[in-house]
Amino acid sequence: MKTTHMLKSVAAAAMFIGVSLSASANTTKALGTVSAATPTVFSGYAAPGGFVDTFTFTLPANSGSGYSVIDFAPEGMPAGWFKTVFSGIALFSNADGIVGNNDDTWLASAVGSGDEVSLSFGSSAAGSYYLSVFGVTTGLYGGGYSGGISVTPVPEPETFAMLLAGLGVMGAIARRRKI
Repeated sequence: MKTTHMLKSVAAAAMFIGVSLSASANTTKALGTVSAATPTVFSGYAAPGGFVDTFTFTLPANSGSGYSVIDFAPEGMPAGWFKTVFSGIALFSNADGIVGNNDDTWLASAVGSGDEVSLSFGSSAAGSYYLSVFGVTTGLYGGGYSGGISVTPVPEPETFAMLLAGLGVMGAIARRRKI
C-alpha cells in the first residue's frame, strides 16, 4: 500500500517537473467571454521563483465582477513540494485586446495574503479586460493555483425607475384600501 502511494507521488512529481521545464515564468492565457450564468475558472503553474500570469477575457455590459485566486497542491504530495505565495492581482481594461500597449488602463488591484487573494470591481462597460496574477512559488517543484471570475448583472437605471414606480402604485393601492 505504501509502495503504491509512493510510486504515485513520484510519478506525479515527475509529471510536474516535466511541465516546469516547459513552463514559462510569465504566461498569457485567453479565457473568452465571461458569462453571468456561470463563473469562469482558470489555473496556472509556475516553476520555482517569481511569476506574472495574465488572463484575458471579455465582460458583458453593466456587470459587477469578482476575482479570486487560491494556492493548491496536488493531493498526496509531500509538504513543501508545491507552494504558491501571492503578491497580488490587478485588473486592467484593454480596449484593443492587445496586452501591454498604451491603451491598457489599470482599474483595481488587491494585495495577496499568502495563499489566496481576491478582488471585487463594480459596474463596468462591455469589452476586453485582463487580470494579472503575480507572486512567487516557494515549493521545491514550483507551485500551482486555481482561480475564478464571477459576474453579477447590475440593473440599468430604467429598471430601478420601474421598481420605484411599481412600489408607488402598490403604496397608493394600499392607502386607498385603508380609506
